[in-house]
Amino acid sequence: MTKILLKGATLVNEGREFIGDVLIDGKRISKIAPSISVDGSVKEINCEGLHLLPGCIDDQVHFREPGLTHKANIQSESRAAVAGGITSFMEMPNTVPNTLTQELLEAKYLRAAEVSPANYSFFMGASNDNYDEVMKTNIQDVCGVKIFMGSSTGNMLVDNTNTLEHLFANVPMLIATHCEDETTIRKNLEEYKEKYGEAIPMSAHPLIRSAEACYLSSSKAVELAKKNNTRLHILHISTGIETELFRNDIPLEQKRITAEACIHHLWFSDADYESKGTWIKWNPAVKTAADRDQIWKALLDNRIDVIATDHAPHTIEEKQQPYLQAPSGGPLVQHALLAMLDASANGKIPLVRVVEKMAHAVAVCFQVKDRGFLREGYFADLVLVDLNKKSTVTKDSLLYQCGWSPFEGTTFSSSVEKTFVNGVLVYENGKLTGEKGGERMLFNR
Repeated sequence: MTKILLKGATLVNEGREFIGDVLIDGKRISKIAPSISVDGSVKEINCEGLHLLPGCIDDQVHFREPGLTHKANIQSESRAAVAGGITSFMEMPNTVPNTLTQELLEAKYLRAAEVSPANYSFFMGASNDNYDEVMKTNIQDVCGVKIFMGSSTGNMLVDNTNTLEHLFANVPMLIATHCEDETTIRKNLEEYKEKYGEAIPMSAHPLIRSAEACYLSSSKAVELAKKNNTRLHILHISTGIETELFRNDIPLEQKRITAEACIHHLWFSDADYESKGTWIKWNPAVKTAADRDQIWKALLDNRIDVIATDHAPHTIEEKQQPYLQAPSGGPLVQHALLAMLDASANGKIPLVRVVEKMAHAVAVCFQVKDRGFLREGYFADLVLVDLNKKSTVTKDSLLYQCGWSPFEGTTFSSSVEKTFVNGVLVYENGKLTGEKGGERMLFNR
């Protein structure tokens, strides 16, 4: 296998930026040094003027396969992910059928092995009545167990108190939760139906799926986790008040309770509903600019540990429906890193912290084996970005099967130039190479 030598890039890794060379030998990084010379067969790539980052790890995506492939599939969305510098993803279980058995879970892995250019892992789903199946989950080759404590489809809402207690007390691996209190949401929705009938405005979304609903559920999850010493990870924090639930006085490696912020809650606010409408309808809802500011503060002071996308595509026709019918969710994996690089260029977050929150911390949080860092011996999951080359989001440039993006028309200050997955060049100069580098992620547990 030909070695690849990346020459003269600015490496961004573990709190440092420095110019150096990286030698890829097969699937792994074999050497990192200020200057590397190689005897024999080597493909040399001049990276001067480019920044080399560890590939991003997205701990929350919905790729819609099986059962919802009119919206998206593992192949289409993983291709969009690598085009955006995301080299590894963790996918959620609310597909059709719901991923509630080990057989259905393994079928997803088999499919990804066939088609995914990105590395992959899939959450095992919990319900009110599949405890025995959940407990069969292999802690070394599955990223975690997902519990919907609100806002789910099919049979995945876990609202039985005894079941929650049992899961939090006994699951031996990371539990990831969606936290919104359904009772509060249903009450709010009925009030808005009485006021507006079927014509509820989009601006009501963050009031129906309110900060109170989020906090009630998140605080309950934290309480259960503290009681049972559960390894809890709360997804997509959307309110300022929730950030008060988390701590930053110990290293991430020692935390038993961690939290995630998503791109849309860092980028948009309720002021954007007027122009974006259902394009930015997510659960939990995008809330106020004050909430957004508090999420940013918690991200920067390490109460919030990682950045993800909650990539959840729907068709244009589905999203164009009125508020009550339009589903929540949107596509983000192709532009998440670019959005954060923009935030860095605008002084919102240092570049090294972008890498920390989108790669290093995710690897630490989930105990990912040999990924998430530029280190000798680690897998060569790498992304080369040009911080001085603008890129505009056009419909023609989208790789999402759904064919739309809430970022359409946005010009980002940076561009993704090349993406490597396990040493395989899967994306370069605006095009997929057609190579499939993705592998099943493993975990040091």
